[in-house]
Amino acid sequence: MDTAAAAAAMPPFTPDKQSYIAIGLEGSANKLGIGLIQHTPAATTILSNLRHTFVSPPGTGFLPKDTAAHHRAHLVRLALSALAAAPYAERRYRIFGETLDIAVGNCLDRFARTLAISNDPAPGYNIEQLAKKGSRLLELPYTVKGMDCSFSGILAAADGLAAQMRAAGDAADFSPADLCFSLQETVFAMLVEITERAMAHVGSSQVLIVGGVGCNERLQDMMGHMARERGGSVYATDERFCIDNGIMIAHAGLLAYETGFRTPLAESQCTQRFRTDEVYVKWRD
Repeated sequence: MDTAAAAAAMPPFTPDKQSYIAIGLEGSANKLGIGLIQHTPAATTILSNLRHTFVSPPGTGFLPKDTAAHHRAHLVRLALSALAAAPYAERRYRIFGETLDIAVGNCLDRFARTLAISNDPAPGYNIEQLAKKGSRLLELPYTVKGMDCSFSGILAAADGLAAQMRAAGDAADFSPADLCFSLQETVFAMLVEITERAMAHVGSSQVLIVGGVGCNERLQDMMGHMARERGGSVYATDERFCIDNGIMIAHAGLLAYETGFRTPLAESQCTQRFRTDEVYVKWRD
């Protein structure tokens, strides 16, 4: 039977509606590569794609025994890194960076209280508007540790400058607007730095900004500038969905319900310590 006849005799192709994740290992020459990819009926997603290269001395080639030793030495470590770099694994999200003390929104809200800024409609919004009038960038602590940030030190320093400003009165050489501008620029620069590092780590070109501070247009602008330099893009929304709202609860609840989750009312509870990486993400199959 020729090829055409064999093909005609085969049953019609039916696309598989399952979701699959595969790990691929490549080591034919001096490069060791490990990648994870996911196929779903709707899309193909690269979860991670890492490489480690054996580099021989200048002017020399590489021998098979040397590359084999290199691959044996780095295989397990690179595989673990590839698994860790996947956006989520075993139906869990991965956290690549977080605050070591207070949240950035808490930092801004508390500084608004220091300056007696109105809470209407929100202290963070009013800091954003006041920062637009600032022109002097004051030096404040910049605390990034790997992928994590610390905001308590910068808040204490900003509080100290505010006290100096009040003590100096009309002789002060900086204003509340300068303080808001400086605090906002510094903490947002910290967020942009660790976000760019996370993008490089997982090979992503897209950023989704969420949370109450996420509707700050200056943060969106700084994050967008960074992403565009990397050939990427930023997605953000406004106060309807960034600030605490009921739709985010309803949507997450429906996603869980549609994938089989049921929580009897008698067993329901609330906890402030529920972390993103504790969520069982069955709906992302």
